Amino acid sequence: MARSCVESLGNKKRAAYTPDMSTLIVIKRTQLGEGDPALGQKVLGTFLRKAIAIDELTTIAFFNSGVQLTTAESPVLAELTMLEERGVDILPCGTCAEHYGITPAVGKISNMDDIIMEMNRATKIIDL
Repeated sequence: MARSCVESLGNKKRAAYTPDMSTLIVIKRTQLGEGDPALGQKVLGTFLRKAIAIDELTTIAFFNSGVQLTTAESPVLAELTMLEERGVDILPCGTCAEHYGITPAVGKISNMDDIIMEMNRATKIIDL
């Protein structure tokens, strides 16, 4: 089982992570936040470019309209490709991809069993 402790850095504290910790990001739509879609996609692109800095990021799972971000036409395809090349698993939901009639250009089509296994394994889940 993963354990973390807190290291003291003067007045600041941060978690010290052990190697068996993992972080899962869940993306459920094609933009980050509410409001203007163009802004939401731009902010999501920035988030994904910087996401490699997230402690022990291991997996990004895509549900519902979020699976559209894994296609060849995706505005964040370069960012997802970079993360995958750095060892992050990209898991688009197969049922969702089928529903939207898309074929992912990045990642490996997954099923709910695989995604739940990743959720159980993760020590931190970030829901976007």
